[in-house]
Amino acid sequence: QAQLTESGGGLVQAGGSLRLSCAASGRTFSSYTMGWFRQAPGKEREFVAAIRRSQTGVYYTDYADSVKGRFTISRDNAQNTGYLQMNSLKPEDTAVYYCASRLGDIKTMPFEYDYWGQGTQVTVSS
Repeated sequence: QAQLTESGGGLVQAGGSLRLSCAASGRTFSSYTMGWFRQAPGKEREFVAAIRRSQTGVYYTDYADSVKGRFTISRDNAQNTGYLQMNSLKPEDTAVYYCASRLGDIKTMPFEYDYWGQGTQVTVSS
């Protein structure tokens, strides 16, 4: 049974930065795709970014168009931790951010992920 725990959320002014962390336990972290999603009040949960390491050690990433060039996803398999570096934050980035994992290729729909963290709140003030 995998467990994911997010941290690093908070309140930041527009244009600022935050780095979210996702600590994983209970499964072989390096074998799984890790994704970040977010959910704003009254809206559906949406894909933000995902990262996968191939068997040959190549890392693949994917980003939502709304965060490309501003957010960077990464992972430290030795520490069983994933990260989401968020720069140039905008008020519309305000949401609860969740990390999730799945076995297999990068997917962008929430239902395709098996395990979820409890979420961390990110609030961007204008």
